[in-house]
Amino acid sequence: MKIQEIRDLTDEELTAELDRLRRHLFDLRAQAVTEKLADPSMITKARRDVARILTVMKQRRTQKTKA
Repeated sequence: MKIQEIRDLTDEELTAELDRLRRHLFDLRAQAVTEKLADPSMITKARRDVARILTVMKQRRTQKTKA
């Protein structure tokens, strides 16, 4: 996901997307252990997407506390 796509989501959508990505990351790790993962870079991409969402959520929380 691009950062602009993430910023366009609402707080509820961000939470749902974060849950979905964490589950996807878990599934990717399970595939890596059982050697069924075709592209190992998918784990890195999923981790970065989770980090992007967490960053946007943190930024929104800080903006709300400052206001």
